[in-house]
Amino acid sequence: MNLEQLRGFVEIAEVGHFTRAAENLHLAQPSLSRQISALEVELGSELFHRARGNISLTAAGETLLPRARRMLADAEAIRSEMAELAGLQRGRVRLGAAPTLCISLVPEVLKTFHATHPGIDLQLIEGGSNRLIEELAGGTVDMALITISERLPGAGASLVRRPLLSEELVVVSSAAQPAVGEGPIDLAAVADLPLIAFADSYDLRATTDAAFRAAGLRPTIVVEGGELNAVLRFVERGLGVAIVPATVPVDRPELRSVRLVAPVLMRTIGIAHRSDVNPTAAARAMSRVIREAAEYLAARAPETLHLTA
Repeated sequence: MNLEQLRGFVEIAEVGHFTRAAENLHLAQPSLSRQISALEVELGSELFHRARGNISLTAAGETLLPRARRMLADAEAIRSEMAELAGLQRGRVRLGAAPTLCISLVPEVLKTFHATHPGIDLQLIEGGSNRLIEELAGGTVDMALITISERLPGAGASLVRRPLLSEELVVVSSAAQPAVGEGPIDLAAVADLPLIAFADSYDLRATTDAAFRAAGLRPTIVVEGGELNAVLRFVERGLGVAIVPATVPVDRPELRSVRLVAPVLMRTIGIAHRSDVNPTAAARAMSRVIREAAEYLAARAPETLHLTA
């Protein structure tokens, strides 16, 4: 028994005529007849009542028909899945990511993904979480690494946000001109130090502003409105301190970091995607790589970085 025989059997059953079925399958009618005869011999049963101008299913044919259709559908599904897997040799993934993740998690993700799937084009869209939610809703990114918070707007029921990592915020200062000691520092002490504040578009800015307000503190801001690279450069030059995610100062010897206490500030990193769009094989592979990279970072910084699931 083979798929061509089953395909011919189903076509004859549907059109009720050997000649028309052969035409639909682009076969010669004798060739189709031989396929069906061979199938009947193998099964040990006649599948059709053959009368001039009248083809109908036998009891055996009636039994086989739904199973043959199911087998052909399964075969087509297998072909589709294999074709999709072959797509990992080519294609595109559009990944959105918050700026602070573009110097910690994202480099690990892109390095690993490119090494395992070099034929896939990678497109990175950097932006704040609010903007990335809009990009997802508009279909311009396939998935996004965002900071999950109550302030983050929704984008309809189709948006899924899965927590990935929980990360502490730390205080960084210049390693050459340290403004903080070796141990943890509380928020009240940070408020008395010259502070480099992020632009309002950053999730971090909203988090730190809310923490200072809740504690009844007014920070001493010396530079305000910077993007991530600028803020870090200002800190390296000794202009002040900054509150950043714990992974940001990793592998940056120009920065000294200490844990922030009283209160401990955390952020939740998650993967966002649309549930009403079927992910490609490349997008699913990217999700796996993101998870593996998160596990790697959490193992490197177990005190300040924790997997959430």
